[in-house]
Amino acid sequence: MLKKELRLKYKALRKALSENDIESMSLEIANQALSLPIWDKTYFHIFLPIEPQKEINTEYLLHILAGKDKEIILSKSDFETRKMTHFLLTENTKIVKNEYQIPEPVSGIAIPSKQIEVVFIPLLAYDKLGNRVGYGKGFYDQFLSECSPETLKIGLSFFEPEEQINDVFENDIQLDYCVSPHSIFKFILT
Repeated sequence: MLKKELRLKYKALRKALSENDIESMSLEIANQALSLPIWDKTYFHIFLPIEPQKEINTEYLLHILAGKDKEIILSKSDFETRKMTHFLLTENTKIVKNEYQIPEPVSGIAIPSKQIEVVFIPLLAYDKLGNRVGYGKGFYDQFLSECSPETLKIGLSFFEPEEQINDVFENDIQLDYCVSPHSIFKFILT
């Protein structure tokens, strides 16, 4: 399928989810993530969900990260430059929803992309090769291209993978793993 078709399909599938579905599957995803080989790392980037888009509730993962004393990093998006600035989450971090309902830190201790070891990535769809489909603005491709080659890229999805995304571009960055409520998919990157 093409990315445009996948965006429509998965937005509709998400829209059909109840709040209870979202909460229970988000908890299952967090529990699955515990078996990933990532817990020796220190710097973890995570997204906060856009609730109207029915994204995965990452609060459960945040609790795991905090319980394991990990350094948690959140981003702020600049829609003019399509770049993200990354900030360390601390007790003093003030979170505000931007005009697109994305919860973001107002400011804080800036963390360079190269320092981030694990990135949890929001997505709409993904395929069995680790290709992913987001909202199409390119924020994560830009961000991931700035990270170290060793940075682990982990998608989070309520759904299982598609067979193949047909319109993958050269600059699209593949996932290393994707976590769904019932499975962890590991990709051999090409």
